[in-house]
Amino acid sequence: MKLLLDTQIFIWFQLNDAQLPNHIRKLIEDPTNDVFVSCLSFMEITIKQTVNRLPTFPVLTEELIDKAEADGFDLVSVSLSHIAAYRRIPFFDDHRDPFDRLILATALAEQMSIISADEKFSRYRDVIDIIW
Repeated sequence: MKLLLDTQIFIWFQLNDAQLPNHIRKLIEDPTNDVFVSCLSFMEITIKQTVNRLPTFPVLTEELIDKAEADGFDLVSVSLSHIAAYRRIPFFDDHRDPFDRLILATALAEQMSIISADEKFSRYRDVIDIIW
């Protein structure tokens, strides 16, 4: 299975956070699954760290990238097909987060399931396989 991690799931995995459900950890650690992290997640983390919105996650971006690769995650760069797929993501007035929407578009364009803890992601089940 091709799995794309939402930024929060990626952070919880890196922190070994108890909020990450065991069944999700097992999916991520299952060697038969291909697990992906969008480069957008690194940008989102870096921005949030810069404005002090992630005080419990002080890992430098370079270290985080190295750790993700060491963990066997495949990194996905933003492509033109992801940007084009953005238009196919339903729009909800109360969910305008550009990082979330581009990560959803990436999953759609790449035909990946997305693992997310964000309740708002459940609204997109008609177009993307959402795992929680």
